Amino acid sequence: MTTPPLPAHLRATALIDSDAPTVQAFAAEHAHGSNDRERAVALYLAVRDGFRYDPYRIDLSPGGMQASAVLANGYGWCVPKAALLTAACRAAGIPARMGFADVRNHLSTERMRETMKTDLFIWHGYTDIWLDGQWRKATPAFNLELCERFGLLPLTFDGESDSIYHPFDKSGQRHMEYVHQRGAFDDMPLAQIVADFRSVYSGWRPEDGATHSRLQGASFAQDVEQEIRG
Repeated sequence: MTTPPLPAHLRATALIDSDAPTVQAFAAEHAHGSNDRERAVALYLAVRDGFRYDPYRIDLSPGGMQASAVLANGYGWCVPKAALLTAACRAAGIPARMGFADVRNHLSTERMRETMKTDLFIWHGYTDIWLDGQWRKATPAFNLELCERFGLLPLTFDGESDSIYHPFDKSGQRHMEYVHQRGAFDDMPLAQIVADFRSVYSGWRPEDGATHSRLQGASFAQDVEQEIRG
């Protein structure tokens, strides 16, 4: 059964900070259209392509995971980019919540594989948007430029069907496999994400209590180029 939206799905939180002036301004600038579906699609494209995807520069502190942090930084990884889309939708009066899944990523970089010791990406984030009486999944993580350089099929979102990762890339190679759906959340479950990252990615965190990835000082874009050249 489809569960209709709650007041929480329009409410600002500390992490989905739809009340932040920068988020409010972003939503006002990009939420164009004659109905919620058109406005949601416009916001999806603005988040997807306006901020580059960078899984090396992960900051799991509350300040680093806020939706508004993506606006301030100009980049983000899947969870904060999904938080921004969620916050922007709420700021535009469109009910939205965060969704999470564990995915097996078959197209990462050598540095990521060596650091993470696995191709399993837990707590992959997307946005659940209430449109025309249904919750629709929208995944704004991979910007169009990255997809073109990495040979990926860019995700589109029309507001009428779910937008989730393709199982194969343009050449037919394995890309993304959904292993486990964690469900939808009214707010970002940051404490659980941090605990699970610490448990699963023993080589990822520089030391107990730190919030930044060991990958922080490297360039994801350069490593992608090296990966393509083989």
